[in-house]
Amino acid sequence: MQLGRRSLLLAAAAGTATVTTATPAGAGFRKDGGPVVIGHRGAAGWRPEHTAPSYTYAVQTGADWIEPDLVPTKDHVLVVRHENEISQTTDVARRPEFADRRTTKTVDGRAVTGWFTEDFTLAELKTLRAVERLPAVRDRNTVFDGREEIMTFQEVVDLARRLSREHGRTIAVFPETKHPTYFRSIGLPLEPKLTAVIRRNRLGRRECVVQSFEPTSLRRMTGLGVPLWQALGTTGGPYDLPGRTYTQMMTPTGLAEIAAYADWIGPDKASLVGTSLVADAHAAGLRIGPYTFRAENQFLPARFRHGSGPNDFGDAFAEYALYYRMGVDAVVTDFPDLAVIARRS
Repeated sequence: MQLGRRSLLLAAAAGTATVTTATPAGAGFRKDGGPVVIGHRGAAGWRPEHTAPSYTYAVQTGADWIEPDLVPTKDHVLVVRHENEISQTTDVARRPEFADRRTTKTVDGRAVTGWFTEDFTLAELKTLRAVERLPAVRDRNTVFDGREEIMTFQEVVDLARRLSREHGRTIAVFPETKHPTYFRSIGLPLEPKLTAVIRRNRLGRRECVVQSFEPTSLRRMTGLGVPLWQALGTTGGPYDLPGRTYTQMMTPTGLAEIAAYADWIGPDKASLVGTSLVADAHAAGLRIGPYTFRAENQFLPARFRHGSGPNDFGDAFAEYALYYRMGVDAVVTDFPDLAVIARRS
């Protein structure tokens, strides 16, 4: 990426925007009805994901919600990590005192080798430090490696409320239950602990939206008083419903079934191209927030790429404009600053 483009994007991070894009009345939690910008694991494009600086930077640059992925510790405390296997997101592999914790497990039918949150107490996890998950893609973020500890979900809630006060607007938390069937099978169910945090903090509809790829996990939290978001993949189907495919769930019949327990769907952004999914979701009474928007060429459609390198920044603004025109109610993004700026046009 050329220095000029990087400087432009870094400067853009300081901007604010007023949304003018039209979406269905009442979409999201914005007073102007514009699409919600969700900081995916914070501002993962600019800081190591799921850290306090990542969440803080996301809000400072305009994000409306921040997303923590939830996994449990051995002593059943919810912490925020992309996966329960933490060798890519922490310095655990360089800690000799935990060398004997490396193991292989089967998670959702797939063999995974590494270090797992469920084998550590919270006190032990707090001795580790976060690192950039994609160092080959985002080498700029590695300067922050080793500086931040693993956060609990409660700490993210506390941070969101502090940032809400500082910025004079409500910042919602957007927790995802990761591998809920697996954790239920080993005696560390996610839903009771998540429910307890939501109730203890009296999180309301404007402060929390719960997401999962597993319908069973969401159904366990109906009646909680917060919106539920059904995430949808591009291949296969939810692990808890063998035989059900995400393709089936995105048909009008499947969307009607989702609407019986959820308020949102979150498909991969590719699922919207050349389809009627936005209109079908709205017809079913669902809001729609595609994922995951990133600025690097390798994550952009070919027509929006600039330069020759896969990690050069392309025309992310053009991609946001495309999806805003489709009428989406939210975007899930590693670069919330860019998504906010794109809402101007």
